[in-house]
Amino acid sequence: MKTPVYLNALRAFEASARHQSFSTAAIELNVTPAAVGQLVKSLEDYLGITLFQRSTGGKARLVVTEAALMALPDIRAGFNRLLLGLEKLQAQTSAGVLTVAISPAFASKWLLPRIDTFQQAYPEIDIRLDTNLEPVDFAQHGIDIAVRYGQGNWSGLVAEKLMDEEVFPVCSPGFYQKYRHLLKYVENLLNLPLIHDLTLDVHTGFTTWNTWLKYNQVSNGLAQRGLKINNSAAVLQAAIDGHGVALARSVMVADDLKTGQLIRLYPDMKYSSALAYYIVYRQECQNKPKFVAFKTWLMDEVKL
Repeated sequence: MKTPVYLNALRAFEASARHQSFSTAAIELNVTPAAVGQLVKSLEDYLGITLFQRSTGGKARLVVTEAALMALPDIRAGFNRLLLGLEKLQAQTSAGVLTVAISPAFASKWLLPRIDTFQQAYPEIDIRLDTNLEPVDFAQHGIDIAVRYGQGNWSGLVAEKLMDEEVFPVCSPGFYQKYRHLLKYVENLLNLPLIHDLTLDVHTGFTTWNTWLKYNQVSNGLAQRGLKINNSAAVLQAAIDGHGVALARSVMVADDLKTGQLIRLYPDMKYSSALAYYIVYRQECQNKPKFVAFKTWLMDEVKL
């Protein structure tokens, strides 16, 4: 049997039967009523049967014939299957793109220096970084996974701890040599240029110079003077450039300490941040292969 290609005619028939009107079907299909009638007529001619009868009396409406009525459930089921197939094809076109939401500072100081190892292991997955600091709707923005800094509470999302961190003072080797005699005593920090990170200073639990100094019983006063920057990566760069002493977060500063661009001051003075890094995601994303691959890679990188 020759297979006909009458999808548009079938759509016109199904919509007309559902609305009992060529005019209303035309509005749904964005064509003229005449075009709908012509499509239905072509299908009737091909099949050799009548699909509609016009009702008599009152407002005219289309009445589906008995033969057509019997076929409608299968036709509608067929369209549903087609739509499902199209959705699967659409999903495949973006299957290799992983959208990761992270802060600009975390991207530059931690993720990007390491991302090559993921791309080498999974060349078929393309990474798209969303570095918007404002709260976003994960579903609306198509975010597959995020790394967030906080207390682990994000409404409607799953959060798994990735890394804890310490907070401690750092400076460049050149700055250290210049002020070595003062840096010998932690109390002298108040007499030196301090670099303040304002990125999350309103966030509950974020460590500031004041909280660090008070915890370590250095001073109960307010350490307000100095350079103030609202980007954690820029704070560290300012310290690298010798502009003062920065209060660094261990995750962000790890590579700079390894390369010797920064020196950790007072290593015996410990301060654990109340905040941590979390892998954050929607429940429905957790079984996607690209999600599993990236999450596993993140957790493996932390162990190195």
